[in-house]
Amino acid sequence: MRFGIVLFTSDRGIAPATAAKATEDRGFQSFFVPEHTHIPVKREAAHPSTGDASLPDDRYTRTLDPWVALAMAAAVTERIELSTAVALPVEHDPITLAKTIATLDHLSGGRVTLGAGFGWNTDELTDHGVPPNKRRTVLREYVEAMRALWTEEEAGYSGDHVKFGPSWAWPKPAQPHIPVLIGAAGTEKTFQWIARTGDGWITTPTETDITARLALLHKVWSDAGRPGTPRVVALDFKPDPEKLVRWKAAGVTDVLYGLPDRSTDDVLHYLDRLRRKLSDLQWP
Repeated sequence: MRFGIVLFTSDRGIAPATAAKATEDRGFQSFFVPEHTHIPVKREAAHPSTGDASLPDDRYTRTLDPWVALAMAAAVTERIELSTAVALPVEHDPITLAKTIATLDHLSGGRVTLGAGFGWNTDELTDHGVPPNKRRTVLREYVEAMRALWTEEEAGYSGDHVKFGPSWAWPKPAQPHIPVLIGAAGTEKTFQWIARTGDGWITTPTETDITARLALLHKVWSDAGRPGTPRVVALDFKPDPEKLVRWKAAGVTDVLYGLPDRSTDDVLHYLDRLRRKLSDLQWP
Protein backbone atom coordinates (compact mmCIF):
# COMPACT_ATOMS: atom_id res chain seq x y z
CA MET A 1 0.00 0.00 0.00
CA ARG A 2 1.30 3.44 -1.00
CA PHE A 3 0.75 6.64 0.96
CA GLY A 4 0.34 10.08 -0.54
CA ILE A 5 -0.75 13.63 0.15
CA VAL A 6 -3.50 15.82 -1.30
CA LEU A 7 -3.15 19.58 -0.99
CA PHE A 8 -6.31 21.65 -1.43
CA THR A 9 -4.41 24.46 -3.13
CA SER A 10 -5.28 28.12 -2.76
CA ASP A 11 -3.66 31.52 -2.98
CA ARG A 12 -2.82 31.35 0.71
CA GLY A 13 -0.93 28.90 2.90
CA ILE A 14 1.80 26.56 1.78
CA ALA A 15 2.85 26.69 -1.87
CA PRO A 16 2.46 23.51 -3.97
CA ALA A 17 6.19 23.29 -4.71
CA THR A 18 7.06 23.56 -1.03
CA ALA A 19 4.44 20.99 -0.07
CA ALA A 20 5.48 18.55 -2.81
CA LYS A 21 9.16 18.77 -1.88
CA ALA A 22 8.36 18.21 1.78
CA THR A 23 6.09 15.31 0.85
CA GLU A 24 8.79 13.61 -1.20
CA ASP A 25 11.51 14.26 1.41
CA ARG A 26 9.41 12.47 4.01
CA GLY A 27 8.98 9.37 1.90
CA PHE A 28 5.43 9.81 0.67
CA GLN A 29 4.88 8.49 -2.83
CA SER A 30 2.27 10.75 -4.42
CA PHE A 31 1.13 14.36 -4.43
CA PHE A 32 -2.40 15.34 -5.56
CA VAL A 33 -4.09 18.70 -6.14
CA PRO A 34 -7.71 19.60 -7.07
CA GLU A 35 -9.33 21.85 -9.69
CA HIS A 36 -12.13 24.36 -10.02
CA THR A 37 -11.86 27.00 -12.71
CA HIS A 38 -14.43 29.17 -10.93
CA ILE A 39 -17.49 28.88 -8.70
CA PRO A 40 -20.67 30.58 -9.96
CA VAL A 41 -22.16 32.69 -7.18
CA LYS A 42 -25.69 31.69 -8.13
CA ARG A 43 -26.07 27.99 -8.77
CA GLU A 44 -28.53 25.14 -8.48
CA ALA A 45 -25.99 22.36 -7.90
CA ALA A 46 -25.72 21.23 -4.29
CA HIS A 47 -22.34 20.38 -2.81
CA PRO A 48 -22.15 16.63 -2.06
CA SER A 49 -21.22 17.12 1.60
CA THR A 50 -23.47 20.06 2.51
CA GLY A 51 -26.52 19.08 0.47
CA ASP A 52 -27.18 22.66 -0.58
CA ALA A 53 -25.50 25.60 -2.31
CA SER A 54 -23.20 26.34 0.64
CA LEU A 55 -19.55 25.37 0.36
CA PRO A 56 -17.67 23.56 3.14
CA ASP A 57 -14.43 25.44 2.42
CA ASP A 58 -13.73 28.82 0.83
CA ARG A 59 -10.74 27.32 -0.99
CA TYR A 60 -13.20 26.14 -3.63
CA THR A 61 -13.25 29.75 -4.81
CA ARG A 62 -9.46 30.17 -4.52
CA THR A 63 -8.13 26.98 -6.13
CA LEU A 64 -4.90 27.23 -8.11
CA ASP A 65 -4.61 25.89 -11.64
CA PRO A 66 -3.64 22.23 -11.09
CA TRP A 67 -1.23 21.86 -14.01
CA VAL A 68 0.71 25.00 -13.15
CA ALA A 69 0.83 23.84 -9.52
CA LEU A 70 2.08 20.39 -10.52
CA ALA A 71 4.65 21.87 -12.90
CA MET A 72 6.05 23.88 -10.00
CA ALA A 73 6.07 20.70 -7.93
CA ALA A 74 7.80 18.73 -10.68
CA ALA A 75 10.63 21.26 -10.82
CA VAL A 76 11.64 20.63 -7.19
CA THR A 77 11.02 16.87 -6.95
CA GLU A 78 12.50 13.78 -8.58
CA ARG A 79 10.43 10.71 -7.75
CA ILE A 80 7.00 11.57 -6.43
CA GLU A 81 3.89 10.88 -8.51
CA LEU A 82 2.12 14.06 -9.66
CA SER A 83 -1.65 13.79 -9.89
CA THR A 84 -5.01 15.51 -9.52
CA ALA A 85 -7.86 14.77 -7.13
CA VAL A 86 -9.65 15.74 -9.10
CA ALA A 87 -9.19 17.67 -12.32
CA LEU A 88 -12.11 18.62 -14.56
CA PRO A 89 -10.86 17.92 -18.11
CA VAL A 90 -14.16 18.82 -19.80
CA GLU A 91 -13.68 22.44 -18.70
CA HIS A 92 -10.77 22.74 -21.15
CA ASP A 93 -10.09 22.28 -24.83
CA PRO A 94 -9.07 18.61 -25.17
CA ILE A 95 -6.28 19.25 -27.68
CA THR A 96 -4.54 21.89 -25.57
CA LEU A 97 -5.12 19.93 -22.34
CA ALA A 98 -3.55 16.85 -23.95
CA LYS A 99 -0.53 19.01 -24.82
CA THR A 100 -0.28 20.35 -21.26
CA ILE A 101 -0.42 16.91 -19.66
CA ALA A 102 1.97 15.36 -22.20
CA THR A 103 4.45 18.20 -21.67
CA LEU A 104 4.33 17.81 -17.89
CA ASP A 105 4.79 14.05 -18.14
CA HIS A 106 7.66 14.50 -20.61
CA LEU A 107 9.47 17.07 -18.45
CA SER A 108 8.86 15.23 -15.17
CA GLY A 109 10.16 11.91 -16.45
CA GLY A 110 6.83 10.09 -16.60
CA ARG A 111 5.34 10.92 -13.21
CA VAL A 112 1.86 12.19 -14.14
CA THR A 113 -1.48 10.56 -13.35
CA LEU A 114 -4.78 12.13 -14.37
CA GLY A 115 -7.33 11.98 -11.59
CA ALA A 116 -10.56 13.24 -13.15
CA GLY A 117 -14.08 13.95 -12.01
CA PHE A 118 -17.41 14.19 -13.80
CA GLY A 119 -18.12 17.48 -12.00
CA TRP A 120 -20.59 17.86 -9.11
CA ASN A 121 -20.88 21.60 -9.83
CA THR A 122 -23.07 21.42 -12.92
CA ASP A 123 -23.41 25.21 -12.98
CA GLU A 124 -19.64 25.42 -13.40
CA LEU A 125 -19.84 22.89 -16.24
CA THR A 126 -22.62 24.85 -17.91
CA ASP A 127 -20.41 27.94 -18.05
CA HIS A 128 -17.96 25.82 -20.03
CA GLY A 129 -20.64 24.66 -22.44
CA VAL A 130 -20.91 21.13 -21.04
CA PRO A 131 -24.48 19.78 -20.79
CA PRO A 132 -24.82 18.39 -17.24
CA ASN A 133 -26.66 15.29 -18.47
CA LYS A 134 -23.81 14.53 -20.89
CA ARG A 135 -20.84 15.10 -18.58
CA ARG A 136 -19.86 11.41 -18.42
CA THR A 137 -20.05 11.05 -22.19
CA VAL A 138 -18.06 14.23 -22.74
CA LEU A 139 -15.35 13.08 -20.33
CA ARG A 140 -15.11 9.72 -22.09
CA GLU A 141 -14.61 11.43 -25.44
CA TYR A 142 -12.00 13.77 -23.94
CA VAL A 143 -10.03 10.85 -22.50
CA GLU A 144 -10.22 8.87 -25.74
CA ALA A 145 -9.18 11.90 -27.81
CA MET A 146 -6.29 12.77 -25.51
CA ARG A 147 -5.07 9.18 -25.54
CA ALA A 148 -5.03 9.29 -29.32
CA LEU A 149 -2.91 12.45 -29.25
CA TRP A 150 -0.60 10.92 -26.63
CA THR A 151 0.03 7.66 -28.47
CA GLU A 152 -0.52 8.00 -32.22
CA GLU A 153 1.84 9.56 -34.75
CA GLU A 154 -1.12 10.95 -36.69
CA ALA A 155 -4.03 11.27 -34.30
CA GLY A 156 -7.62 12.10 -35.09
CA TYR A 157 -10.92 11.72 -33.28
CA SER A 158 -14.58 11.93 -34.20
CA GLY A 159 -17.20 11.97 -31.48
CA ASP A 160 -20.34 13.88 -30.61
CA HIS A 161 -18.41 16.43 -28.52
CA VAL A 162 -14.81 16.19 -29.75
CA LYS A 163 -13.78 16.19 -33.40
CA PHE A 164 -10.48 16.81 -35.16
CA GLY A 165 -8.78 15.35 -38.21
CA PRO A 166 -5.41 13.58 -38.47
CA SER A 167 -2.89 15.72 -36.61
CA TRP A 168 0.69 15.73 -35.35
CA ALA A 169 1.18 16.43 -31.67
CA TRP A 170 4.41 16.23 -29.71
CA PRO A 171 5.84 15.79 -27.16
CA LYS A 172 4.41 12.39 -26.38
CA PRO A 173 4.25 11.52 -22.67
CA ALA A 174 7.26 9.74 -21.22
CA GLN A 175 4.92 6.98 -20.06
CA PRO A 176 3.42 4.65 -22.66
CA HIS A 177 0.08 5.00 -20.86
CA ILE A 178 -0.96 7.89 -18.59
CA PRO A 179 -3.21 6.39 -15.90
CA VAL A 180 -6.71 7.84 -15.61
CA LEU A 181 -8.41 7.60 -12.21
CA ILE A 182 -12.00 8.65 -11.61
CA GLY A 183 -12.97 10.45 -8.43
CA ALA A 184 -16.70 9.95 -7.96
CA ALA A 185 -19.22 8.18 -5.75
CA GLY A 186 -18.72 4.44 -5.68
CA THR A 187 -21.76 3.42 -7.68
CA GLU A 188 -22.15 0.71 -10.28
CA LYS A 189 -22.54 3.41 -12.94
CA THR A 190 -19.20 4.94 -11.93
CA PHE A 191 -17.51 1.55 -11.88
CA GLN A 192 -18.83 0.70 -15.33
CA TRP A 193 -17.34 3.94 -16.64
CA ILE A 194 -14.01 3.06 -15.04
CA ALA A 195 -14.03 -0.50 -16.37
CA ARG A 196 -14.64 0.76 -19.89
CA THR A 197 -12.35 3.79 -19.98
CA GLY A 198 -10.38 4.32 -16.77
CA ASP A 199 -7.64 2.67 -14.76
CA GLY A 200 -8.90 3.10 -11.21
CA TRP A 201 -11.08 4.83 -8.63
CA ILE A 202 -10.53 7.70 -6.19
CA THR A 203 -13.00 7.62 -3.31
CA THR A 204 -14.92 10.72 -2.26
CA PRO A 205 -14.46 12.40 1.15
CA THR A 206 -17.92 11.29 2.32
CA GLU A 207 -17.24 7.58 1.71
CA THR A 208 -15.73 5.80 4.70
CA ASP A 209 -16.99 2.21 4.55
CA ILE A 210 -15.75 1.24 1.10
CA THR A 211 -15.14 -2.50 1.36
CA ALA A 212 -18.50 -3.51 -0.11
CA ARG A 213 -18.09 -1.00 -2.92
CA LEU A 214 -14.63 -2.35 -3.67
CA ALA A 215 -16.11 -5.82 -4.12
CA LEU A 216 -18.55 -4.35 -6.66
CA LEU A 217 -15.75 -2.49 -8.45
CA HIS A 218 -13.70 -5.66 -8.83
CA LYS A 219 -16.73 -7.58 -10.10
CA VAL A 220 -17.56 -4.92 -12.71
CA TRP A 221 -13.89 -4.76 -13.71
CA SER A 222 -13.68 -8.53 -14.15
CA ASP A 223 -17.02 -8.76 -15.96
CA ALA A 224 -15.74 -6.15 -18.45
CA GLY A 225 -12.81 -8.43 -19.27
CA ARG A 226 -10.17 -6.09 -17.87
CA PRO A 227 -6.96 -7.89 -16.83
CA GLY A 228 -5.46 -7.45 -13.39
CA THR A 229 -7.12 -5.22 -10.83
CA PRO A 230 -8.00 -1.50 -10.81
CA ARG A 231 -5.99 0.99 -8.82
CA VAL A 232 -7.93 2.26 -5.79
CA VAL A 233 -6.98 5.54 -4.11
CA ALA A 234 -8.77 6.01 -0.80
CA LEU A 235 -9.08 9.37 0.95
CA ASP A 236 -8.38 9.04 4.66
CA PHE A 237 -8.39 11.43 7.60
CA LYS A 238 -6.57 9.69 10.43
CA PRO A 239 -4.33 6.59 10.23
CA ASP A 240 -5.95 3.60 11.86
CA PRO A 241 -4.11 0.26 11.69
CA GLU A 242 -7.20 -1.95 11.62
CA LYS A 243 -8.83 0.09 8.88
CA LEU A 244 -5.67 0.17 6.76
CA VAL A 245 -5.27 -3.60 7.01
CA ARG A 246 -8.93 -4.05 6.06
CA TRP A 247 -8.61 -1.64 3.15
CA LYS A 248 -5.48 -3.33 1.86
CA ALA A 249 -7.15 -6.73 1.94
CA ALA A 250 -10.14 -5.30 0.06
CA GLY A 251 -7.96 -3.92 -2.73
CA VAL A 252 -6.98 -0.37 -1.76
CA THR A 253 -3.63 0.40 -3.39
CA ASP A 254 -3.09 3.99 -2.22
CA VAL A 255 -4.18 6.10 0.73
CA LEU A 256 -4.21 9.90 0.64
CA TYR A 257 -4.11 12.32 3.57
CA GLY A 258 -5.09 15.98 3.23
CA LEU A 259 -2.93 18.83 4.44
CA PRO A 260 -4.45 21.39 6.82
CA ASP A 261 -5.14 24.95 5.69
CA ARG A 262 -2.48 26.47 7.93
CA SER A 263 0.89 28.18 7.77
CA THR A 264 3.85 26.51 6.06
CA ASP A 265 5.49 25.66 9.39
CA ASP A 266 2.29 24.09 10.72
CA VAL A 267 1.90 22.01 7.56
CA LEU A 268 5.48 20.75 7.77
CA HIS A 269 4.95 19.77 11.41
CA TYR A 270 1.76 17.95 10.39
CA LEU A 271 3.67 16.01 7.72
CA ASP A 272 6.30 15.00 10.28
CA ARG A 273 3.64 13.73 12.69
CA LEU A 274 1.80 11.87 9.94
CA ARG A 275 5.03 10.26 8.77
CA ARG A 276 5.79 9.03 12.29
CA LYS A 277 2.28 7.62 12.74
CA LEU A 278 2.45 5.71 9.48
CA SER A 279 5.95 4.47 10.25
CA ASP A 280 4.62 2.96 13.45
CA LEU A 281 1.89 1.16 11.48
CA GLN A 282 3.09 -0.36 8.20
CA TRP A 283 5.22 1.93 6.07
CA PRO A 284 5.96 0.10 2.76
